[in-house]
Amino acid sequence: MSISTLNPIKSILQQYPTLILDGALATEIESHGYDLDDPLWSARILLDDPEVIRQVHYDYFKAGADCAITSSYQATIDGFAKRGIEEKEAFELMKKTVELARQARDDFWKGGESTNRPKPLVAGSVGPYGAYLADGAEYIGNYGVSDDYLAEFHRPRMQALVEAGADVLALETIPSFQESKVLASLLKEFPDTYAWISFTLKNGETISDGTNLQDCAKVLSEYEQVAAIGVNCSPIPDATEAISEICKMTDKPIIIYPNSGETYDAETNTWHGEESCTPFDVQSDVWYEAGARIIGGCCRTSPQHIESIAKRWR
Repeated sequence: MSISTLNPIKSILQQYPTLILDGALATEIESHGYDLDDPLWSARILLDDPEVIRQVHYDYFKAGADCAITSSYQATIDGFAKRGIEEKEAFELMKKTVELARQARDDFWKGGESTNRPKPLVAGSVGPYGAYLADGAEYIGNYGVSDDYLAEFHRPRMQALVEAGADVLALETIPSFQESKVLASLLKEFPDTYAWISFTLKNGETISDGTNLQDCAKVLSEYEQVAAIGVNCSPIPDATEAISEICKMTDKPIIIYPNSGETYDAETNTWHGEESCTPFDVQSDVWYEAGARIIGGCCRTSPQHIESIAKRWR
C-alpha cells in the first residue's frame, strides 16, 4: 500500500468540500470552571479530571466537527518531569489524550447522529517548543537551539500520539521555519503517519520568526507526509491574507483556524478586544474562496462557532 492511500485528510476532501475542525479546547475547559493558568495548560486536566476533556471533544463532534485536536499541545516529557512525573507515566499520559478523543468520537459516531459527514478524525496535537517554555516564545520562534535538540524534544511526543492511534498529527502553532522543517523530517520516522503544519504569524505574509510564508509553503510542499499547510492561533485578518500567500506556492490543502478576534498579550497572559464583527460562518466563505479547505477555530472559539460553520457547509 502506498502512503498516498493512507492520507485521511485527502480521503475526506475527495468526498466533501471542507473538513471542519473543532474550536478551542482550553476555552471550553475553563467554561466548566477550571483554572488553566499553568505551564501544562490543558494537559494539566489529564491529571485532575480527564473526563471533562472527553466531554469537550464530544461537544465539538456534536456541533459538527470532523476532527478533534487532542489535549497534548503542551504535554511533554520535560514538562511532566517538572511535576515529578517519570518518563514512562508521561508517555502514557500523552497517549491518553488520543484515547479520550477517540472515545468521544466513537461514542458520538455510534449514537447515530451523523448525517452527510465523514467519520471524524482524531488529530494528535504537537505544539511548538516555545509552548513548553511557557514564556510566549511560541509567538516569536527564535529559540536559539539546534535541529537535533528540537528533534529530541519532539520525537517522544510524536511517538506517543502515533502509538495511541491518532489518525493524523497536528503540528500546530509553529512560529519557527527551523522547527517546521525538523518536524516534517521527523515524520519520516513514522512512515504511515500524515500531519498538517500550521504556523503562527507576524503578519499576513510572514510567520512569527520573520520567514516569508511563501518560502515555508514551497519547502514543506516537498514533504509527502505533510498533508496540509496553513495557519492557526492568529488574528483573522492576517490569517485570511495568509491563505492567498500559501496558495501561490503549494497544491496541498490549506488549513486555517484563527482566533475568535481578540488579541493575546503574552506578557500578561490575557486577552483583549472583541470578537470579530463578521460571524465565523460568513468568514468561512471568505476562507474557502481564498483557497482553504480545512476550517476551524483556535483560541476563544467555542462549539457555537463550529456549529455555525458546519451548518453552512452541510
